[in-house]
Amino acid sequence: MSELNLDRLFILEMANNHMGSVEHGLHVIREFAKVCKGFDFNFAFKMQYRQLDTFIHPDFKDRMDIKYVKRFSETSLSRDDTRKLVQEIKNQGFLSICTPFDPESVDLIIEDGFDVLKIASCSFTDWPLLERIGECQLPVIGSTAGIKTEDIDNVVSFMKHRDIRFTLMHCVAEYPTATENLQLNQIDFLMERYPDIPIGYSTHEEPSQSDIIALAIAKGCNVFEKHVGVPTSEYSINAYSATPQQVFNWLTAAKRAFTICGVSNRRIEPTQKELDSLVSLRRGIYANNDIVAGERIKDSDVFMAIPTKPGHITANDWSKYDHYYATKTIKKGEPVLESNSRIEIIRKQIEDIVGSVTELLKAGNIVIPQESKLEISHHYGLKNFAKTGISMITVVNREYCKKLIVVLPGQNHPEQYHKVKEETFHVLYGTLDLALDGVSKKCYPGDVITIERGVRHAFGCQDGVVLEEISSNHSQDDSYYSDPEILNNPNRKTFVSFWLD
Repeated sequence: MSELNLDRLFILEMANNHMGSVEHGLHVIREFAKVCKGFDFNFAFKMQYRQLDTFIHPDFKDRMDIKYVKRFSETSLSRDDTRKLVQEIKNQGFLSICTPFDPESVDLIIEDGFDVLKIASCSFTDWPLLERIGECQLPVIGSTAGIKTEDIDNVVSFMKHRDIRFTLMHCVAEYPTATENLQLNQIDFLMERYPDIPIGYSTHEEPSQSDIIALAIAKGCNVFEKHVGVPTSEYSINAYSATPQQVFNWLTAAKRAFTICGVSNRRIEPTQKELDSLVSLRRGIYANNDIVAGERIKDSDVFMAIPTKPGHITANDWSKYDHYYATKTIKKGEPVLESNSRIEIIRKQIEDIVGSVTELLKAGNIVIPQESKLEISHHYGLKNFAKTGISMITVVNREYCKKLIVVLPGQNHPEQYHKVKEETFHVLYGTLDLALDGVSKKCYPGDVITIERGVRHAFGCQDGVVLEEISSNHSQDDSYYSDPEILNNPNRKTFVSFWLD
């Protein structure tokens, strides 16, 4: 039963609207089967079972002045007649649902082969009844009219502990319910409180109101219930039961609402018309100066303006993770197009570097400030980062400076020196291969090495190392590399926000 499709399920509640006549009950089922054929929803027909011999106190069985004693007594059916209605429900392609009002009725529901059990609001905390329902392992739908939050909590817990597929229905027990009392925001409350339980809407509003269903659908409901009946010259229906025409209008409104609400649970793919509209309003990339074929197109080489042209690279495409190179000479003022440029996407490379840095910091039990700025130095370009480069986190840079330097396995930092700052390395994790003015030494966790101004230093590692650099204030123009190619590379650093979970 757990495989029943209860998505976009519309439950037609006949209750006692068969009027105690199996012929009229069959007529009701067949009339609504005709209405439902034109809609691509799942449908269920619902009955109610109560054992009147025990349900009504013996002293009150003949009290026709009591509303529900009269109603239930006058519309009672034999077992043979109820079975005929159940069979017709199934013959017409409906799922079969039944509400028991006493434990004895649960046994008959199982015997008659119903697909789903329904708990009426009045029975929501009828624990003897719930205990019997909990033994059945049928899907259960429960209405919540007038029920306290703690009682809903308890029943939800009860169903979960028995692995019962459970759906909650927002419901108001006024028949019919005035518009101002519908309280549809309770749907939001139930969805937020029970995010793993489907939430539906059991309606009692005046049945000609077909617009309320659209609000429930917009709030995310997928299961709906409405009382239905067929008036004839012999039988009338009550003020909250819908006729076939009213149900048709109700379902038509639901169909339109689902269309308007569209796709849920995933981001939709935009239409081409939408994309074309957006592109026409985006700023295009234009050359700020002549760009020679083969050159990387830098920020300073371009400006952004409308209009855009077909195949135009736009401001929305321009990112620190997307590097563009001219494939043809682009003159000043000309657009940068897909046809005169190529893209090199580095996001995956950066993500891989961040992942490796994270693993090494965790291996060393290194604690860093949250949302740090990770500086990835790729002196000869990202493609050579695995061999030459480091990653750094600046913890503080005032008159004094502290950085954490991460050297991944097999990496080396090229030789450099400083004229202004003096720095001290404190090895926190791993073994550092350090060269000072060409003299090599190995440094181990706990070692502290001071590098004076003007001392040329290069370092690397075999298995990964994390070190602390403590210095006077750091300035970007105080690093002098022995290889002039590095100083001539203006794109040797990438900065990303970084969290160590």
